[in-house]
Amino acid sequence: MNDPDAGIAARPGTPDFDEARAAARRYPPKPVTGVGGVILIDGKVLLVRRRFEPMAGRWSLPGGTLELGETLQEGAAREMKEETGLEVKVGPVLDVFDRITRDADGRVLYHYVLVDFLCRAVGGVPKAASDASEIALVDPVDLDRYNLSEETVDVINKALVVRRNKRAI
Repeated sequence: MNDPDAGIAARPGTPDFDEARAAARRYPPKPVTGVGGVILIDGKVLLVRRRFEPMAGRWSLPGGTLELGETLQEGAAREMKEETGLEVKVGPVLDVFDRITRDADGRVLYHYVLVDFLCRAVGGVPKAASDASEIALVDPVDLDRYNLSEETVDVINKALVVRRNKRAI
């Protein structure tokens, strides 16, 4: 079973639960599956500022962990709604990669296997929620100002190519 939230005593949706969930993912016994999405709105990329570790305070794509019994696409749609308030149609996979963070002793602090999708907003109003402390709609030429990881920039560029080639959803 790959349920990183198992054993958390706090109620889902409360700050205590969110903090306990983040702490429970430290030093995992195995990788955690994560899903993310590139949402393009009027040519701009929707970014979220992460509320919790890993990457607390940093800008990234919206996303989170897959829940037990969920397909990758269902998880991506749920995470987009939870973090951005947007209902999305989940399109093609853009990339699959590892995000591994090690502590000062070299031990694995976090290990996520991330699957990122191109998503199209079909409803809702963009707003920061859940694990996102704020959101931004960013012109792709301004991405450098957000100090994104190399992997995030690569995924966004892949999404822009897919959209430009009209292979989008």
